[in-house]
Amino acid sequence: MRVGVIGTGHVGLVTVGGLASLGHDVVGFDNDAEKIGQLQAGTMPFYEPGLDDLLQTQRDAGRIRFTGEVTEAIIGSDVVFICVGTPSRDNGSPNLSYVQAAASLVALHATESIVVAEKSTVPVSTGQRIRETLMLEARARRGAVSYEVVSNPEFLREGSAVADTLRPDRIVVGADSPAGHEVMRRLYAPLLERHDCPYVATDVRTAELIKHASNAFLATKISFINAVARICERAGADVETVADAMGHDARIGRAFLNAGLGYGGSCFPKDVQAFVHIADQLGYDFGMLRETERVNREAHAWPVQQLRRLLWNLEGRTVAILGLAFKPGTDDIRHAPALKVIEELRAEGAVVRAHDPAAAPQVAQLFPDVEYFDKAEQALLDAHAVVVCTEWDEYRDIAPARIAELLAYPVVVDARNLWDADRLASEGLTVARVGRVTPSA
Repeated sequence: MRVGVIGTGHVGLVTVGGLASLGHDVVGFDNDAEKIGQLQAGTMPFYEPGLDDLLQTQRDAGRIRFTGEVTEAIIGSDVVFICVGTPSRDNGSPNLSYVQAAASLVALHATESIVVAEKSTVPVSTGQRIRETLMLEARARRGAVSYEVVSNPEFLREGSAVADTLRPDRIVVGADSPAGHEVMRRLYAPLLERHDCPYVATDVRTAELIKHASNAFLATKISFINAVARICERAGADVETVADAMGHDARIGRAFLNAGLGYGGSCFPKDVQAFVHIADQLGYDFGMLRETERVNREAHAWPVQQLRRLLWNLEGRTVAILGLAFKPGTDDIRHAPALKVIEELRAEGAVVRAHDPAAAPQVAQLFPDVEYFDKAEQALLDAHAVVVCTEWDEYRDIAPARIAELLAYPVVVDARNLWDADRLASEGLTVARVGRVTPSA
């Protein structure tokens, strides 16, 4: 099949590579000329493990190409995916102007019947609005093209998006006609034949809600365990043992029960806000999700609270931040908890030093007065405290004795429960951990 993809961000590029790996001819379009130039030259505009190799393999096979001419992605395509951003407005509602613009492009340039698949995360009923946009544009140009609008939400985790695409745990497709499902089943047939996962066939509105419900639930799970962590800290209990025991219950599961700095990234903050707004629009107060957001803000503030407790005054103190991306395995800093920590430290007059194996250049554009280092140990040298904000594996390898040797003052705020606190304490370090009993130095 021939497939067009509008938008070459994280979702769009992974969609291009994944569909090409199924044997389809895929054209990726973006109106960002610089990004398209990078992709045409074989350069990645962002870091995602395995994606560069996937795209290069499919490029070598002649199955993908990138263009700044939207007609190349639309004319002749069986399916066009809308993979554009849906950023939050000030009131929490998603900005759907990019989705509408993409739908208008399809209506303007399509010359034959086509399936339009919304891959962007959108509120329920967006499919209907896309359908209306397509039909209005078609009438305006007196065209006779017919459209099928389907919802095909993505469930990608940054840092493992390629694996999630090639070996998904489900494929959700919402279509309001048998014809829409027929095309999408044919599109995914090679994947379904080689990988055992369910094809969840439903209507468009239900598919749109599945995406928001999934992300909101995972975000709530994270906030729940962080709330439990606050209780454990006050009671002298261990949140990790609590989470492990909870996880043995098949009804609960262990995933997303890691107490720490809370959630960040491009999806959870935006999608929780959007789901609250959707509920409001439908006349339902989704109070549970409002509390999820509140607990997450509280989690972001935890490291600086610990630094104030252990160092008293932060003005003039040097604090090393290890990890800037919102999670390991990506250079994405959107809503990264580390940014809030840096912002608060600078507001209190602290000197901030930082390291991240992938995200430092992006953060440097936001905080140019922070000193960035190529190696984690360089950031620790002569600091009064270290805060772990992202659990990169390379930080696990730093020996406690080395940490004690490098720091000018023996304070460790482990906001990801990365290190063995007993070993740190044995080296004379004072340790603050999320929801866990802290051993004495």
